[in-house]
Amino acid sequence: MDKNFVIGLVLIMLMLIGYQVLVPKPVEPTPVAEVKKEAAKPASVTSDTTQNSSQSVDSTAVPQKDLVIETKDTRVVFTNKGGVMKEVMLKKYKTYDQKPLYLIAENHNKFQIDLPTQTGDVRLTNQFFTTDAQDRTLAEGDSAVITYRTTIKNNQTVEQTYVVRGTGYVIDYGIKASGALPANKSVEFHWDNDLLQLENDMKKNREVVTVNYYTDALKSLPTSPTSNEEEKTADPVKWFTIKHKYFLAGLIAEKQPLTNVTMRANVNPEDSVIVKNMNIFAGIPTAAVQKGANFQFYLGPNEYHIVDKVKAENFDQNVYLGYAFLKPINKFVLVPLFNLLEGFVSNYGLLIILLVLFVKTLLTPLTYKSYISMAKMRILGPELEQIREQNKDDLAKQQQEQMKLYQQVGVSPLSGCVPVLATMPILFSLFFLFPNLIELRQQSFLWASDLSTYDSFFKLPFNVPFGIGNHISLFTILMTASSIGYAYYNNQNTPTQPGPVNMKALGYVMPLMFMFILNSFPAGLTFYYFVSNVVTIAQQLLIKRFVNEDKIKNILEENRKKNATGEKKQNKFQKYLEKSLQAAEEAKKKQAELEKKTKKK
Repeated sequence: MDKNFVIGLVLIMLMLIGYQVLVPKPVEPTPVAEVKKEAAKPASVTSDTTQNSSQSVDSTAVPQKDLVIETKDTRVVFTNKGGVMKEVMLKKYKTYDQKPLYLIAENHNKFQIDLPTQTGDVRLTNQFFTTDAQDRTLAEGDSAVITYRTTIKNNQTVEQTYVVRGTGYVIDYGIKASGALPANKSVEFHWDNDLLQLENDMKKNREVVTVNYYTDALKSLPTSPTSNEEEKTADPVKWFTIKHKYFLAGLIAEKQPLTNVTMRANVNPEDSVIVKNMNIFAGIPTAAVQKGANFQFYLGPNEYHIVDKVKAENFDQNVYLGYAFLKPINKFVLVPLFNLLEGFVSNYGLLIILLVLFVKTLLTPLTYKSYISMAKMRILGPELEQIREQNKDDLAKQQQEQMKLYQQVGVSPLSGCVPVLATMPILFSLFFLFPNLIELRQQSFLWASDLSTYDSFFKLPFNVPFGIGNHISLFTILMTASSIGYAYYNNQNTPTQPGPVNMKALGYVMPLMFMFILNSFPAGLTFYYFVSNVVTIAQQLLIKRFVNEDKIKNILEENRKKNATGEKKQNKFQKYLEKSLQAAEEAKKKQAELEKKTKKK
């Protein structure tokens, strides 16, 4: 063999060996499954036991996968990482800017479930579960059962089961663990939810969003648009809801009430995306989980006739219908009436007009009685004015003489107030009902694009205090103008009443005060008050055409004669007036005697 060939061959071999030794190997790319696995690891570890226990060979071998179930009302996305809901979208509703409405949104919601075992706690939401369920679109009568399974240390298995129905907003949820669990501990459930802005007024949103929870009565986390709130309860909680203005995301635990519940609301006033961050911490008894604990999620609108059908104690109380004495009016009269009219009228502005006409027709007898009372006072006006002129400097004497006049003609000055007071509960009931009516949400009428919030007819370049804000509501202006018009009409037909407060002037001041208060209230409410004022004035003018004031005057004169001769029996009010007059006379005599004795001394 040629010597040079041998030398060349040896050099080439040395070069190849040197290349393999000296040149570094290229870094191999990490498989996709491994990247997901690393991303799934938490950035911070709460305890070594939880971290070590939550890594099992069976679970980490499963790739992350989403499961989509669509129904008529919702689109629910589950993930096998933790076996939890990842997204819940409501199909029939949009946000204020017409984007899809999510009650559970990816990157804005987190479920955390810590299961205590004999060897330490296992964070189930870090586990990867398996399921045989497939993506489905459900018909109205269908349902889908999704069961997620995983195996943890000591060969214990955990199952989470969901039942989604073709219609509605209730999702059944069950959790069951095999094997022995510590009896003195609870499964720790944590729900961290960012409330995204669903309505147009961020400030109003922050004033109303809260956490409702039910023990033996409904309770709520205090609401504040600027500060964080926290509340704890040792009482078993049967259900709780994270409450938006018009939507609910909650958990019902009727069969296995939650224990040691803590609710927390965090707010950042500078955040323009998230209304508030809500956190609920709760315990589930391990004994219940071993047998199979069953719950229900409610993720849907806070609409009365929907939440009223949810099988949970007093779940309908999520819809606030006002104070206890007003609630029956809303619950048994106004809400059913509103829903009845919905079946005939699709335009909610016209529906409100019909609602006004119905209520006003119902109250016509009271309105008539109030007008008759005002007519009597108007007829007595000259005599009342004469009494005031004769007793300018003696207010007590004025009142005595007026009471004597009322007694003589058989008139009660309060009879005109009673019908008005009788209508007040309805007005107050509507004041609480309209801001909570989801039916008005995003319903337009005339210039108002959404009757569930204020109509911003004119935008201001600055904020006005006292409730005005940076806008002018035209419905509120019309309501104020009609209220002042009604006050003017009443003042023309009612004699001036003595007293420290000028009631006629107050009739003009009150509407202006309410203009400031109601400028940011729902347009549906201020439109109702405006229509109500117009209809009331029309009623008064109509009644006036059928009332003969000369006839009323003759009746008063007859009463005066009968009372003077003792022919007419006194009613309760007249007896009260007589006693009051006698008491006033006696008090006056005693005062005069006391003054005489003082002068003699």
